[in-house]
Amino acid sequence: MTSAWRASAREASVIWHEVECGGYEADLALWEELAGAVGGSVLDLGCGSGRVALYLARRGHVVSGLDIDPELVAALNAGAGNLPVAAVGGDARGFDLDAEFDLVLAPMQLLQLFEGHEERLRCLRGIADHLSKNGLAAFAIVESMPVPVNMTPPLPDTREVDGWVYSSLPVDARVDSGSIRVRQLRQTVSPQGELEEELHEDRLCRLDATTLEDEGRVAGLRAVERRAIPATDAHVGSTVVLLEREA
Repeated sequence: MTSAWRASAREASVIWHEVECGGYEADLALWEELAGAVGGSVLDLGCGSGRVALYLARRGHVVSGLDIDPELVAALNAGAGNLPVAAVGGDARGFDLDAEFDLVLAPMQLLQLFEGHEERLRCLRGIADHLSKNGLAAFAIVESMPVPVNMTPPLPDTREVDGWVYSSLPVDARVDSGSIRVRQLRQTVSPQGELEEELHEDRLCRLDATTLEDEGRVAGLRAVERRAIPATDAHVGSTVVLLEREA
């Protein structure tokens, strides 16, 4: 590309995150309901640039965020203004924030980004250590991919930044015995109309609610309830597993 400006790799990390995740809203009502029910502090694991954390903070909840990507952490903090929210860098598979939280959230299949049972247990044990006595933890997971019945192709997610257009179009989802692989076609168009594109793949480990509840029990967490987040035209539905600390 020959334009004078182009997103650096670090800036692009934030842009693609916001293109592909920032517009998702189907889960927000549930997180707000849970935050209102516990009435205390919230920890958003894998907070990204603040899709959930900023939403809850705008509604008066005190929120802490944790993310492994420092650029996403910086983006959240830059957008926080005077809201009661702040993010720190760290790995959800092993963290020590020297604090307790009344609600811990793991939205958008965070646990399924980990490499299997042992990494999930490390995360779950960390959550158990950070939950208040009557605290609640909520995990969104995709248990299976639906069989397509509508062959109408989805519209791409897009964002324009300084004349550059970023577009991400879901291409396919491949399911095998251990994982779900979702591919997106990422396209970048410069202000002069020059096009670059690449295929990007996200891999989710297969995980069902019963397995998660069993792993939670090993980590010192007790199953409370399951909730559902409905599918949208662009996103599959999720199961939300609710766990609390063992007495």
